[in-house]
Amino acid sequence: MFSKSHLLRAQRALVVQRKVPSTFRPLFCLFCLRSRMGLAAVSGHVVTVFGCTGFLGRYLVSKLARMGTQVIVPYREEDEKRHLKPMGDLGQIVPMEWDIRNEEQIAECLRHSDIVYNLVGRDYETKNFKYADVHVTGAERIAKVAARTGVERFVHVSHLNASPDSTSAFYRTKFEGEERVKSAFPSATIIRPAAMFGYEDKLLNNMAIWPIWWKLNYGETKTRPVHVMDVAQALANLMGIPQLPSTISLPGPRTLSLEYLLDLVSSVTYNPPSQAPVIPKRVALAVAKVAQSVWWPLICPDEVERRCMDDVAVAGDWEAVGVVPDEIENHAITYLRRYRSADNFQRPVVFPSRLS
Repeated sequence: MFSKSHLLRAQRALVVQRKVPSTFRPLFCLFCLRSRMGLAAVSGHVVTVFGCTGFLGRYLVSKLARMGTQVIVPYREEDEKRHLKPMGDLGQIVPMEWDIRNEEQIAECLRHSDIVYNLVGRDYETKNFKYADVHVTGAERIAKVAARTGVERFVHVSHLNASPDSTSAFYRTKFEGEERVKSAFPSATIIRPAAMFGYEDKLLNNMAIWPIWWKLNYGETKTRPVHVMDVAQALANLMGIPQLPSTISLPGPRTLSLEYLLDLVSSVTYNPPSQAPVIPKRVALAVAKVAQSVWWPLICPDEVERRCMDDVAVAGDWEAVGVVPDEIENHAITYLRRYRSADNFQRPVVFPSRLS
């Protein structure tokens, strides 16, 4: 009689080698998992997450691994993927080196996968990668290779404000990337999240350090921040949802002004509000342009443009992905307590009045 370890070993071998048809793979795994559940469980899915080393990617990999999914994690630099390895059981997280310009490496990263997520994005341009290189050409290349390799599902993460007429090159290339992906992989699902907040975010953390750059437009810019964990859960839930609209918008539950978010950061951290003056947009653009001469990333002109643009007023499709988004106030102290002084570290949380 076969032992439980023998059954699990045979199950993994068949799933990885794709000896079980994808249609019956979940049923096959369910049968095998009757003998053993927990950390060593296998969902039957093999998933590739391009952009896994980024802000959203690490949380998606963690959630997929908890579901028993084998996750291929393409990386560019050795140290960027080390934190992903402990998120799964032995052999469950498979790192593979890749370059967005190398189709052979892309094909190698996804040739065993039945679902591919493309989370690759760029907040600022460099001499090696412009917005179009990553958001348009790179996304199209991944989608074409996925279609040619026979990948069953392709999920492309864009941005809530993606638009062909935007004054921001970031948003324009995001939209063009969507169109290229849908052309290369017609059944692709496009996810449009708003600006995300979390431990490593560039929203709350940046506001606590550089509030002067968030006073642009006198803090009147409207944004719809969404919790990164909610977006990651929505992406993970797509594995169990067969049919979805081609484009899914994931904005936060409320529309807030940047002025309110600055007040929120100040109230939660017990730090006095910034007394820095409001920088005129023309001056901010000039300073940001000069800042591009250094070799480390600073605020760029396109980011100045984006901070003066309101998020689009579209309804969220959270019900389609089975997630209820959380308010930013519910998590603010978790991500901002580090900015409190020692005297204020344990003081109660106080929120500003919400005017918007």
